[in-house]
Amino acid sequence: MRMLLAALAFTAVAAPGMARDREAIPAATETGKPESCIPLRQISETRVHGDRTIDFIMTGRKVYRNTLPYACPGLGFEERFSYETSLSQLCSVDIITVLYATPALQRGASCGLGPFQPVTLAK
Repeated sequence: MRMLLAALAFTAVAAPGMARDREAIPAATETGKPESCIPLRQISETRVHGDRTIDFIMTGRKVYRNTLPYACPGLGFEERFSYETSLSQLCSVDIITVLYATPALQRGASCGLGPFQPVTLAK
């Protein structure tokens, strides 16, 4: 019982610092005008930074930063989301849904995307 309480106390102390690091948004320089849509086939990776910012890494290493108009609860903690579109593009009018990794994936908050800003990430 004492070990469980000690582990919980450590988690409570360590978690705030870990959350701040996870939500840190890497510095970036805008490299062009925002775009309404990006091609789905060219998305190779996504990086979530808190509840409002997602970097979409494209093939060829081009990066689009999407800043959601409103915070999306749970996005920064879970760092995973889904989307549905009937097009071959992901657009600023589309909705993402946070996925929670409980025993099985469960759907969380659904939130709108913002424009896709091309950026160069600082090293």
